[in-house]
Amino acid sequence: MLEKLIAYIKDTFSEIEIDQSGDELCTWVDSNNAHSFINSLKNHEEFSFNFLTLIGGIHYPENKGEELVIVYHLHSWKNNFRIRIKSKLNIQNPSIKSLTDLFPGANWMERETFDFYGIKFDNHPDLRRILNEDTMDYHPMLKQYALEDETREDKDDRFFGRYTE
Repeated sequence: MLEKLIAYIKDTFSEIEIDQSGDELCTWVDSNNAHSFINSLKNHEEFSFNFLTLIGGIHYPENKGEELVIVYHLHSWKNNFRIRIKSKLNIQNPSIKSLTDLFPGANWMERETFDFYGIKFDNHPDLRRILNEDTMDYHPMLKQYALEDETREDKDDRFFGRYTE
C-alpha cells in the first residue's frame, strides 16, 4: 500500500514533497493545491482516505514567510492506513480552502484552528470563534507573547531550576 501510494503521489502531484522519516507518511503540499490533493486521496478508488481525523495548526515564528503550518490527518478505513498532509502559510494572510465540502466534520475543526491560530478557511460556512470569547483580539496559540511576566517580583528563580549569580 505504501509503495503504491507514494508512486501515485509522485506521478500525479510531482511538486509534493514526501517525508517518510516519522511514524506515518507525511506530505508537504502547497496551500493552493491542498484541497485538490486531499480530494483526490478521498475519492481514489483504491486508497479511499475517507475519514478526516484531525486539522491542526503549528506556529513557527522564526520561519519568515512560512510562520504557520496547517496539518491534516486522513485515515483510510478500507486500508487501515493514515497520511499526514502539511501546508505552509504566511502569517500576514493565513488562508487555505475549507474542506467542509469534502468532510462535513471539518467544520468544527477548522473553526477551532481559526480560533487558536487565526488561519482563515476560504468558503467555510460559519467561520467564527468556537472555544474562546468573541471579544478576544488575538489568537492564543500564536507565540507572540512572553511565557512569563518579567515584571513579577515575587518569583524566586531558584524554585524553577534557574540559578542566577
